[in-house]
Amino acid sequence: MSDTSADCVFCKIVAGDIPADVLGRNDHAIAIKDLNPQAPFHALVLPVAHHENAGASAAADPTGTGHAIALADEVARASGNDDYRLIANTGASAGQTVFHTHFHVLGSAPGMTESLV
Repeated sequence: MSDTSADCVFCKIVAGDIPADVLGRNDHAIAIKDLNPQAPFHALVLPVAHHENAGASAAADPTGTGHAIALADEVARASGNDDYRLIANTGASAGQTVFHTHFHVLGSAPGMTESLV
C-alpha cells in the first residue's frame, strides 16, 4: 500500500488529474458520479488513501474508512435516497475492476437485485 499509486485511475481522480463529476468530499474521501450507472442514482466513493480493497482500507485506516462510508450516506441522502445500497467489490472474481478501494452507492431503483453491480 502507498498513499497513492502512479498508475491508479482513482488516485488520479482523487488528485484532480482526471476530471470527474464530484458529488461531495471530505478529508478522507471523494464521491463522484459513476460513468456507467447501474441504477438511477449511482455514485462511487473513493477513499483518498490508496488501498487495494475495502478490507485493506479498514485494516490500515478504520477511521478513514468510516468517514468514506459517512460520505456515502451524505451523498445518497442529498440525492433524495434515504434508502440505498452500499457495495464494495473485493477481488477480481467478485467484480472489482479498479484495485483502489471504492464503494458503490445505489439508490432510486425499486426492486434492486443482487446482479446490479
